[in-house]
Amino acid sequence: MKKLLLAPALIFAFISCQNTAEKVETVEEEVVEAVQPQLAFFGTEITDENALDVSTIQASLGDQDSMNVKLTGTIEKVCQVKGCWMTMPYGEGESMRVSFRDYGFFVPKDINGKESVIEGTVYMETTSVDDLKHFAEDEGLSEDDIAAITEPETSLTFVADGVIVKDYKVEAGSAKADEQNTEVEESH
Repeated sequence: MKKLLLAPALIFAFISCQNTAEKVETVEEEVVEAVQPQLAFFGTEITDENALDVSTIQASLGDQDSMNVKLTGTIEKVCQVKGCWMTMPYGEGESMRVSFRDYGFFVPKDINGKESVIEGTVYMETTSVDDLKHFAEDEGLSEDDIAAITEPETSLTFVADGVIVKDYKVEAGSAKADEQNTEVEESH
């Protein structure tokens, strides 16, 4: 009987003493996610295909009174009251005011410096002193800056049907999401 118990004990000891360290390979998978920029759409949903750089708009417009065009550029300023207009620089010291067709939509007030695509109609317009002062108030300029406006201004104006703001996310159910779909009861 001792021999019977001794045999399994020896086998167990023999197996235990062997160096049975198994190589464990750790396979690390590199997860690469394609980073898609956040795009926020306002008004008619548009794409950025065939958009011209805003710096080329004067040459593109040429002698025409107006033209339908899609432009890409940087948002310079936004109406701080409702987001009912924004500006885009197009040349040295020159900016184009962008409003939204029939005040049918607004943009968020915190998108200064964001890249944008706009689609709509561009034309030359002379803006009255009263309107310039109104825009200055919307921008939040000081009383002195507003009082310094004494001459009308002729510049490019753009009426957008749709706007894309790049690298910007509007959270569903947020005030910004609600603002972009709000109808305006009075023109601002």
